[in-house]
Amino acid sequence: MNALPLTAWIDGIGFLAPGLPDWPTARAVLRGEQPYVAAPSILPAPAVLPPAERRRASRVVKLTLAIGLEAAAHGGADVATLATVFAASGADGHNCHALCEQLASDDRQISPTRFHNSVHNAAAGYWGIATGAMAPCQVICGFDASFGAGLLDALGQVMVDRQPTLLIAYDSEYPEPLHAKRDTPDCGGVALLLSPERSARSLAAITVTPSRETAEILADGELESLRCDIPALRSLPMLQRLARGEAASVCLDYLPPMQLRVDLQPC
Repeated sequence: MNALPLTAWIDGIGFLAPGLPDWPTARAVLRGEQPYVAAPSILPAPAVLPPAERRRASRVVKLTLAIGLEAAAHGGADVATLATVFAASGADGHNCHALCEQLASDDRQISPTRFHNSVHNAAAGYWGIATGAMAPCQVICGFDASFGAGLLDALGQVMVDRQPTLLIAYDSEYPEPLHAKRDTPDCGGVALLLSPERSARSLAAITVTPSRETAEILADGELESLRCDIPALRSLPMLQRLARGEAASVCLDYLPPMQLRVDLQPC
């Protein structure tokens, strides 16, 4: 299989998942410096939003703001200038549940807030309000392959436009009865600040090519469960190598039979 490799530099990382409230905590766990302790995801209040929007902010809005701002701060970037790619398998499960409940009741009038939070690009819209960003923004859904699809899109933009791009990959849970069909246990996500040139803040070079290898699994059973259960966390084998500062080649889940080979070279 011949394909042009997509390359960039990783300048910053943001992370939030059950039991892992930020990238420093996740990095310590992925390095084996402390054990993983399962706990519900903790979502910070979105202080960067104006008061009215802050009250309306859903779980996915809080999640995406937290990880996106962490990655940008980690890389020393001005969020108002960054192009963005938002990737999610299903976006806001709680809002979808509330809409279905409303439509199944006698009063089928949907509130404007529920409606505007129902679209797949709602998190991207709130990001623009919070940061004032006017740069290009892409919103992608690829079901369980959403992280890979977002990574490919973000790397493509970096290579073509030669501008830093922030990838924000995230997922959230659905309440019952939808949870029985889509059993994501909690919300979680990862943000990567990708740049076309190496800088003093660069963590590693990343190169991605299509592959038909078998996707890598994690030795830790609880972390492997997170990788499988939250689509955005298909990124965990790659993040483990980044946390350890290892030069490595890892294979990540994508659209079978195609997977993604990720080559990392730490700075």
